[in-house]
Amino acid sequence: MKRIVVLGSTGSIGTQTLDVVAHHPEEFVIDGLAAGGNTDLLLEQVRRFRPRRVSVAGPEQADKLAPHLPAGTELFYGNEGLVELAAGGDAELVVTAVMGSVGLRPTLAALEAGRDIGLANKETLVTAGHLVTELARARGAAILPVDSEHSAIFQCLNGEPREDLAGITLTASGGSFRHLNREQLKDVTVEDALRHPNWSMGAKITIDSATMVNKGLEVIEAHWLFGLPYEQISVLLHPESIIHSFVEFQDTSIIAQLGNPDMRVPIQYALTYPRRLASPGERLSLAKVGQLHFREMDYERYPALRLAIECGKAGGLLTTAFNAANEAAVARFLRGEISFLRIEEILEEVIQRQANITLPGLEAIEECDRAARKLAAEL
Repeated sequence: MKRIVVLGSTGSIGTQTLDVVAHHPEEFVIDGLAAGGNTDLLLEQVRRFRPRRVSVAGPEQADKLAPHLPAGTELFYGNEGLVELAAGGDAELVVTAVMGSVGLRPTLAALEAGRDIGLANKETLVTAGHLVTELARARGAAILPVDSEHSAIFQCLNGEPREDLAGITLTASGGSFRHLNREQLKDVTVEDALRHPNWSMGAKITIDSATMVNKGLEVIEAHWLFGLPYEQISVLLHPESIIHSFVEFQDTSIIAQLGNPDMRVPIQYALTYPRRLASPGERLSLAKVGQLHFREMDYERYPALRLAIECGKAGGLLTTAFNAANEAAVARFLRGEISFLRIEEILEEVIQRQANITLPGLEAIEECDRAARKLAAEL
C-alpha cells in the first residue's frame, strides 16, 4: 500500500484526492493531512482516514483541533508543520494541493527527503522552477503532474522519444467570461466570475481561469515539467474541456488525452502511476458530446496570459513577482476592493517595477514574493 501525505486536504484538489483514496482503500494509506483553517472538515477527514500526523494553519486552529484528535495523532501547525508533514514520516508520495507560494518550502523539503511529488501547486514551479527541478533530479524523485493539462501531456509523452516532439498544446476553456468582450468585462461581479462553465474549482483558481492567468502559470509550469522552450508550448481555446491537452510530433502525428472534466482522473493517475485503476468518474461519450470547438488564442483579449509568457521567457524573479502580484490582486477582487480588469493592470504595474535576477536563490525568491505581494496590495 502506498503511503500518502496530502497538503491542502480541505481544498478542492485535496478533497478530490481523498475521494480517490476512499475508492481504493486497498491501495493507499493516508500518512498525513495538512489544512488551513477549516478544522471541522479536517476533523472529519482525520476520523475517516486516521492519519498519524496532522497540521493546521496556526496555534489557534491547533488548540481547537487538539482535544478531538485520536490518541497518538501528532499535531503540527504553520509553515513548519507543512515542512514536517512533507519531509517527516515515511510517506512515498506528497500531494501538494495548498494554494500559492506557501507550497514551495514543503515541496523542496519533500524532494530533499527523496519523496515523489503529486504536484497540484503550480506556483512552486512558477516561482522556483530551477530549484525544484534540479533538486528532484539530484534526489531521484519524481514530479507527477496533477493539473489536468499537464497530466494530459505527461500521458501523451509516455514512451515517446523526446527528440521526436515538435511541440505541445495546452487547451483552455476560456473561463467564466469567454463569451464577453473587453468592454463587457468592466462591470462583471465576483459572483459572475466564480461560475466556471466546466470545472469545479476553488475561488482563486476560478478567477485565474477567467483572467487566463491560470493558463499563463500552466505554460511556465510546462516549461519546467517537460524541459521545453517556450517556443514549443502553445495555447488553444477549447470551450468544452474534453481534450485536456495534446502533443504534436515531427511526423505531424498528434496524440491527445480526452475525458470528461473531472479532476479525480488526473489526481488518480498521479497517485497510481504507472498503473491505471478504475475511476469513480463518468465515462466519456463522444457521441453524446457531438461536437468539439477550437479557437486561436487572442492575446489582446487575454493580456494577462501574454504577460505571463513574457515573464516566463525572461525568467528569474519576474515569474515570482507575477505570481505573487496575482495572488494579492485576486484576493482584493474577491473582497470587492477592485474591479475585475484592475487585476490585469496591477500585474502590469508590478512587473514594470520589478528588477530581475536570472537564477535567484530561495531567499531572493521569497523576498521578491513578499515585495510584489505588498506592492500589489497597495496599488
